[in-house]
Amino acid sequence: MANKTNKILFVCIENSSRSQMAEGFAKARGLEVCSAGTFPATEVNPLVVQAMMEKGIDISNAKPKAITEQMVEEAMVVVLTDSSLEYSLPKNIRKKIGKKLVIWSIADPKTQPISVVRFIRDGIEKDVDSLLKTHKKVAQ
Repeated sequence: MANKTNKILFVCIENSSRSQMAEGFAKARGLEVCSAGTFPATEVNPLVVQAMMEKGIDISNAKPKAITEQMVEEAMVVVLTDSSLEYSLPKNIRKKIGKKLVIWSIADPKTQPISVVRFIRDGIEKDVDSLLKTHKKVAQ
């Protein structure tokens, strides 16, 4: 089994918005983290990049990527940004996640105006901070 290097894995559908914001906040807090999507987009949502920059976090060079078994193996915690994702994951990956799973319920900011993206961003920041409190091992 691979060493656990990415302590948190954030997953959304396209890896272009929610999981990228969560990754940005977690990295800003000094954590080992990565993000991925079940059906990755070609680029990160430009409004998400703008909203994160407003918080002093630059994710402009981030690239959407597909979730892999290795990412799951290396994670201590796997966060799905939406409960519906659990059933869109490939069976082999779902099986590997097991007890590492945390499910959030975050609206998808795709096609939303910047005001909604900011609202979702602020909720994700709170969720990341809450995750750190409840999963102390990932913060060490």
